Amino acid sequence: MTQSRVLEGEFVNLRPLQVADAELTFRWRHAQRAKFLNAGAATLEQQAAWIGGRPVSEYNFIIELKNGHPVGMLSLTSIDATSRHGEPGRFLIGDEEAAKGVPVAVEAMKLLYELAFDQLGLVRVFGIVAANNHLMLKWHKYLGMKEEGRLRNHLCLAGQFMDGIFVGLLVDEYRKITVPRMKALITLARPPLVQINSTRK
Repeated sequence: MTQSRVLEGEFVNLRPLQVADAELTFRWRHAQRAKFLNAGAATLEQQAAWIGGRPVSEYNFIIELKNGHPVGMLSLTSIDATSRHGEPGRFLIGDEEAAKGVPVAVEAMKLLYELAFDQLGLVRVFGIVAANNHLMLKWHKYLGMKEEGRLRNHLCLAGQFMDGIFVGLLVDEYRKITVPRMKALITLARPPLVQINSTRK
């Protein structure tokens, strides 16, 4: 089973994925928004079995608003304690309507990166993004990830083969580029009075 600690943010929390989330995540994984993820479980029973079978070396989370409403999912996997790297992934905003006006994506990634770099002491995170997932590539690059290579016909999504773009982020890039940009985006999401008070501190 997965790790069991809640990561708390200002707008969202990351709580550990549970077998009880099978129906919710199964629905999310079969929605159009999940078209760039690898194929998921074919049945609800398979989804529950997949969740229950996650190794303790993985960190699999449900993204929740502060009122407890679940809006997405996110993971940190392939952790190598010797080489000190890991792979953020399985990132999906499942309830886009509930997430409107809230910096869900950026704060969820911020919490996951804090886990990876500040708590686990990783020096690098990496991932593979479908070449035609332009918005996700743009997002990762804005947050400091570098394009490191192209894996030809690496992914088969919805029966179509496509290239995978290999991206990576080092710990010094995280501290210099990612953290300031994430904090700026989260600040913009606060009410104006809170923004003013936070800049005075």
